[in-house]
Amino acid sequence: MKLYCATTNPGKIREFQASLAGHFDVAVIPGLAGIAPPEETGDTFEANAMVKARYYSRFCNGLLFADDSGLAVDALGGAPGVMSARFAGPNATDEENNRLLLERLQGVRHRKARFVCAIALARGGDPVGTFSAEVEGEITDEPRGQRGFGYDPLFYYEPFECTFGQALLADKKRVSHRARALAQMREWLKQQKVVR
Repeated sequence: MKLYCATTNPGKIREFQASLAGHFDVAVIPGLAGIAPPEETGDTFEANAMVKARYYSRFCNGLLFADDSGLAVDALGGAPGVMSARFAGPNATDEENNRLLLERLQGVRHRKARFVCAIALARGGDPVGTFSAEVEGEITDEPRGQRGFGYDPLFYYEPFECTFGQALLADKKRVSHRARALAQMREWLKQQKVVR
């Protein structure tokens, strides 16, 4: 069964496809690049995910999911939070966001953080459901690893004894916030008899 997603982030698309393989044919909504994005006005990941899911689901024939995810650092009062992708500015690169995060944490000893993911599912502009998950870690003092995307090279996950930027995709998929939220959505859809 085809399930549409609304993202142009190649890292997220890879994770979506890996997590839902064997259950759904995950496809980016046709013509996404030409659709003006909605304004993300929510102050939570869940609210922004639903804004996107309801908006983009009007442009496809079928179920569509959208995610809003990011990093919450305790020492920064939960920042960058919903501003994770735009932490260093509206068109910031991963490197710029990571650099600013390290600058803000300079001299800070307690660097506990969590990745948070909220996924919203919609059809034809109507909400269907929301799913969320977190994974706990700590922020390193410098980037480590070339894998992953976003803040992965700074996110140390103790059970792996490495950052998400050093972890294999298959390993990260088992524990990541996004994989856990996708698993919740997949199981819910199975219970609803949407997928076998």
